[in-house]
Amino acid sequence: MQKEISDIKIGLLGGGQLGRMMIQSAMNFNLDIAIMDPDPNAPCAHLVKHFTIGDLTDYDAVLAFGKDKDLITIEIENVNTAALKTLSQNGVNVFPQPEVIELIQDKRKQKNFYRAQGIPTAEYVLTESKEDVLRYQEMIPAVHKLGIEGYDGRGVQMIRTVEDLDKAFDRPGILEKCIDFQSEISVIVARNERGEVATFPSVELSFHPEANLVEFLFSPADISPQLEQKAQLLAIEVISKLKMVGLLAVEMFLTKDGHLLVNEVAPRTHNSGHHTIEANQTSQFEQHLRAILNLPLGNTNTLVPAAMVNLLGEAGYTGNARYEGMTEALSFDGVHVHLYGKKITKPYRKMGHVTITHQKLSTLKEYAQAIKQILKVTA
Repeated sequence: MQKEISDIKIGLLGGGQLGRMMIQSAMNFNLDIAIMDPDPNAPCAHLVKHFTIGDLTDYDAVLAFGKDKDLITIEIENVNTAALKTLSQNGVNVFPQPEVIELIQDKRKQKNFYRAQGIPTAEYVLTESKEDVLRYQEMIPAVHKLGIEGYDGRGVQMIRTVEDLDKAFDRPGILEKCIDFQSEISVIVARNERGEVATFPSVELSFHPEANLVEFLFSPADISPQLEQKAQLLAIEVISKLKMVGLLAVEMFLTKDGHLLVNEVAPRTHNSGHHTIEANQTSQFEQHLRAILNLPLGNTNTLVPAAMVNLLGEAGYTGNARYEGMTEALSFDGVHVHLYGKKITKPYRKMGHVTITHQKLSTLKEYAQAIKQILKVTA
């Protein structure tokens, strides 16, 4: 007899802000999610009945956590995939599948997958060391990325001139030719075990110049209906060729000559989908749960245009977090504040986000800039 979904034992690897927002959606389905995270003060730590302190990259720890679960999922890619493969072989559903996580963990394998599958991406070469990078001066200007362990802007180095070559990583990576793009967009796509797929409307991303993190997001992206359709189909192509079950964020470059190139993907809920909590018929967090539980996927239609502002820890501040300007920020119409429960702030640490909803794009951009200046995370 098939279990009621509320009786399915779900384990989540990672207890950060993505897990925190996933819990909020899980409550609506009466789902009791167990969580493992190495930080005893992780954002999810005090929100669930079953919280395990453990190293997500340790084989034995992941195996022990998952062995009594029906389903394991992730909110971060840096997990032990060998343990997930063992759990899968032992009858535990693991979504996204361990093989997919393993491929995406290594940007080199990820890029080679795009090339092999005919998925458009930027020109690149694989590099083994800093000395290796010096051989490819014709690629400059370029971006050098670590193959593994790069995350949230870390492990990425701009090589704009020959003089910058000294900044290259002395570890295996990718040297990727800089793209002359007009914008960066993201499409979040979901796929369940039945092979049903659903995409969210594309969003436009604006990155912090120093931290290389998303600073602003605008939904829907300001692109033509034809480009929107191409972006949707490209996201579906990627998740379908991966045969992945779950939620996938597909980040793309829109070049100045109108082409779309896949930059990177994330096999989980993603910063570029936070606005969906208020702005779309179904949030990305609910959609992730629907996909991994093999439920019908939710309607992704936009209810109202939105902007999102990431609340990053201010440069020069480390310590107990203080949120300056909250009262003034909340006086703006359509402002929705989401704080992540992190006690300690550090420069550029993601401490929360603000979603702004409004019918006019010009007003959204105006409010987003204002909130960025008003609401500060200090210590």
